[in-house]
Amino acid sequence: MDYTFTKATKEQARLRLAIFGPSGAGKTFTALRLATGIGGEIAVVDTERGSASKYADRFTFDVLELPAGHRDIAAYCAAIKAAQKNGYSILIIDSLTHGWHELLDEVDKLARSKYSGNRWSAWSEGTPKQRSLVDAILDFDGHVIATMRSKTEWTTETTDRGKTKPVRIGLTPEQGKGIEYEFDMLMEMNQEHDANVIKDRTGRFQDAIIDKPGEDLGKALAEWLKEGKAPEPKQETETKSGKVKPSNEFLKYWEGLIRKAGVYSVEVDPLPDGATKEEFVALGEALADAIRTAAKAKEKTEQPKSNGREWAPQQAQALILAQLAKNSYNAEAMLNLSNLTPADEVDVCIAWGEQYRASRDAGGSAEEAATVANTWWASERPA
Repeated sequence: MDYTFTKATKEQARLRLAIFGPSGAGKTFTALRLATGIGGEIAVVDTERGSASKYADRFTFDVLELPAGHRDIAAYCAAIKAAQKNGYSILIIDSLTHGWHELLDEVDKLARSKYSGNRWSAWSEGTPKQRSLVDAILDFDGHVIATMRSKTEWTTETTDRGKTKPVRIGLTPEQGKGIEYEFDMLMEMNQEHDANVIKDRTGRFQDAIIDKPGEDLGKALAEWLKEGKAPEPKQETETKSGKVKPSNEFLKYWEGLIRKAGVYSVEVDPLPDGATKEEFVALGEALADAIRTAAKAKEKTEQPKSNGREWAPQQAQALILAQLAKNSYNAEAMLNLSNLTPADEVDVCIAWGEQYRASRDAGGSAEEAATVANTWWASERPA
């Protein structure tokens, strides 16, 4: 990797916009208005039981409905890929909330069936799935507008005539913690269909209250997105045979796994030439699993040391798994920043790694992420 700094320049971009609010705030209608203003072929992934199609007389778009029972993360990712394959320039996901609810149910089931009721451990399987949905949204080669339901509460307010009336207000989005970091623009809708722009990377609408945002706002966003130079074409990784070459990041991570395998005397098969992406992932998971098994079997008296600190087999396993999910992190550095002890069980170590990774994904430094994870370790780990 070349570590040379260059002058920053603005490139043309693809919109990543999230709209959240309570029922009746106008999320679906607003998304369709904005997409129409941006211009282009619109695809809608509808999990709201045909909500978008009610506006088919007002807007031109194609729709794919995900029925109940088919709203898991895999279904969302498949729908996004289908929109990509069919060449749509704008994708509306209405809404992301159902996928989150499905994932919560799945994690609960995993906790009961596989992790003795420990939800922290079950999230070691749930978090990568949530990450795959975020990656699918960010990788879509077009504009994305996603809606999310918000947790709702009722309050009262006084009218001009001095009478009180109940008012429904929206709180936080019903989606994974930190989802707002993945979008360029975040709009909160209220019952009067006003939008509060609480995040805006264009710098033009930050903190603005927009009355019934529509096509004009979509056109303004389109103009901003077109500013700057055209982005460099993506480097092709696929060969004519459909195979892909491993990225430098993957090779670096693979080398780290090999070093760790050497510590535990785990045999490593050579990395095949021209493997598919799926095969690369499977290889990494298989090697990490082999290291985990060897680490659990190794006596603590034989633990290797890192910077004068002993590695517990459980910690090695947890940090390797964390590195597999986010391979830019240094496992040894994570261990040295952690308060984990050799007495901590596997599920505690994995949960620590999940806390660390979530904080890093939200923009925190290694030290800040470790502080978050250590705070969890001190207050939430099983006695």
